[in-house]
Amino acid sequence: MSKIITCEQVSNGHPDKICDQIADAIVTDILQHDRNARVAIECLLKKSQLFIAGEVTTDYRPNYNQIVHDVFNRIGAEKLGWNLTELLRIGILVDKQSPDIALGVDKGGAGDQGIMYGYATNETAEQMPIPYMVATKFLQLLKNHPSKMFRADAKAQISYDYDTGRITTFLCSVQHSPDVEVGDFRHIIESMMVLAACEYGLDGDFTKLVNPTGRFVLGGSYADCGVTGRKLACDTYGGIGRMGGGALSGKDPTKVDRSAAYMARKIAKDIVQAGYADKCEVQLAYAIGVVQPVGVSVECFGTEHQSLDFIEAYVHDSYDLTPQGIIKRLGLLDVDYNKVSAYGHFGKAGLPWEK
Repeated sequence: MSKIITCEQVSNGHPDKICDQIADAIVTDILQHDRNARVAIECLLKKSQLFIAGEVTTDYRPNYNQIVHDVFNRIGAEKLGWNLTELLRIGILVDKQSPDIALGVDKGGAGDQGIMYGYATNETAEQMPIPYMVATKFLQLLKNHPSKMFRADAKAQISYDYDTGRITTFLCSVQHSPDVEVGDFRHIIESMMVLAACEYGLDGDFTKLVNPTGRFVLGGSYADCGVTGRKLACDTYGGIGRMGGGALSGKDPTKVDRSAAYMARKIAKDIVQAGYADKCEVQLAYAIGVVQPVGVSVECFGTEHQSLDFIEAYVHDSYDLTPQGIIKRLGLLDVDYNKVSAYGHFGKAGLPWEK
């Protein structure tokens, strides 16, 4: 049996990703006005109703309505098929962070317990899994395509045979306007599939599945309910490598769900970039209110070119893994989290954990 691994990605118009983008836009806005703010925001979107809930501790008062409309305008109101002046009803259910949690965080401890993973591989220039990067590239090509046939909601899934180095099946579901059928745009989508594959040195000889049900007109929050933090595979490594138990979006960097996931990625990437291993997975574990991690683990899947003892000693000696140490080293209070709330948190140039 061939070793076929499948990865997925979704567009910025997917309802879960809309919620992630709103949550991270709120985080970014608040941190730009108050670097000491604590933010843990969740969003739920169904039809024309949006609920923003969570904990925010700051004297700054964000303009939630403006932030939400800015996100929808960035995605493209016309692609969403919405009239924003008439559509959205926004409910706000936001309290302050629990003082019990603050007791530990104020001393530099982790904002919650949990496990976080980072992964890197030398199979692409971005040090990311190749099927994940091809799926992401395809959806970025689709986003930038000028045709008015295509709407904002889309998903891509790629099955890749690691034994032969070939894509076996390329699946996508693309929301479209009601006046066209799949046959009207299948050739456009298939050409984008091939182009995305060619970007990573792969040929276009694979099974192409375009909107397998035959129709995808009703999409977004009218066909589904969007919730923050529900696309963790798309946010991370497409399903390759393990994922932590918490979402990344909607949280300020005192929350190790976010900051430690970024540091774990940086460590794994540094190990692969240094030539110590061809692929690497790093696990970090924290206890709420405790400064140092309670566990650090490195797995190289037998691809290491140095001993694991050497690599683990390198990690121990090279990185401050306290929450404040991570925030300082990666400059996480100055990151524009709008850049990571869609199309993945990793494999993008210019992010501090990718340098």
